[in-house]
Amino acid sequence: MQQVAEREVAGRAGGRVRRPAGPTEVDIAYIRPAPSGGTPVVVIPGGPGLASAVPYRAFRRRATRLGLDVVMMEHRGIGLSRRDTAGADLPVEEVTVGAVVDDLAAVLDDAGIERAVIYGCSYGTCLAQVFGVRHPRRVAGMVLDSPMLDQAGDLAATREYRRELLWHGPGPVAQAVRALLDAELVPVHELGNVVQIVYEFAGATALERLLRARLAGHGTRVWRRIVGLGADEVAGPGQRYVVEPDLVAGITHGELGGSHAPDGLPLDPQSMFVRDDVPPFRGEPEYLPAALPGFTWPTAVISGDRDLRAPRPVAQRIADLIPDAVQVPLTDTGHSALDTHRLAALAVARLVRDGRHREIPGRAAQIANLPRRGASRLLGTAIRAGITVDFALPRSRGNEFV
Repeated sequence: MQQVAEREVAGRAGGRVRRPAGPTEVDIAYIRPAPSGGTPVVVIPGGPGLASAVPYRAFRRRATRLGLDVVMMEHRGIGLSRRDTAGADLPVEEVTVGAVVDDLAAVLDDAGIERAVIYGCSYGTCLAQVFGVRHPRRVAGMVLDSPMLDQAGDLAATREYRRELLWHGPGPVAQAVRALLDAELVPVHELGNVVQIVYEFAGATALERLLRARLAGHGTRVWRRIVGLGADEVAGPGQRYVVEPDLVAGITHGELGGSHAPDGLPLDPQSMFVRDDVPPFRGEPEYLPAALPGFTWPTAVISGDRDLRAPRPVAQRIADLIPDAVQVPLTDTGHSALDTHRLAALAVARLVRDGRHREIPGRAAQIANLPRRGASRLLGTAIRAGITVDFALPRSRGNEFV
């Protein structure tokens, strides 16, 4: 795994940029498989902790076949950019949003790129927006996929959205959630874990069936496997060159608020992040709601209708703040089109690159109906099958669930 990625970076498809990291230095790796005369698209995946070099090799091949000049940087503290020039892990305090954004500007300099379309996904949208604040002349356009805005506003909106839809609402899923809570058959935090994964990847019908099965005393095996997937996603040991959560803890908790306490009510996204051994919250790197009205470039804001992590009200707020933004509502899609609906992600990136972002709302249904690609689509099939039969769910590989 490492050798393949190293060869890709060392060849004509990539490079390394030496960057300061406190008392030491780090070589930031990046990959650019198909340089061209057109505007490049810089793709920043989610996380924090998710690598770029190894998990997105198939994505880059597909992008190249579609004529996109894609650039991906290995985030400092992760994978090929994990260690300093002496071979030691980077200090946690040197892995910050500001440092990563400046790394990206240095990568563009090294690659001879003056301006690029910046595609950020999930946590990557935070990096994309901060990059826009600090390096606005480098931005030709932007795609914000399953976006974040500000910690307090996002958390309040996400809690309200989840609970109105899946706890207080009149629908059958909300009725089943209330019944399971009343029966006290599962812990509140565990229920939120399962609801998020099943709803996003398998949909409302599958979730209702699983909740009803659990109420009837069935489905315990598949339930436990889903709980395990959720635990691995946010607090697991990680997998080298795929997802490495340890050195980015200062971003996850110190800058993004992952250490904020849950409110004790059902379906709280914070309940998945409860840990004692994490850096305290210091504050966000930029107050983005005040900055977005100054973004002058074309922007597409992607939101999936089943996204419970960055729900549509957050995407709507971002699109309202950016003067030249359009929304891209994707049906039957959860969090992160980059991971769960890659052809849709690439279609949007290409339209923004070509200056045709205003065509996207009228083509949203066509984009959503493109064939699904990537391993993530298999998880929904596995969950639906597992509710009915004794089906072994696949283990998380990091990028499918971030």
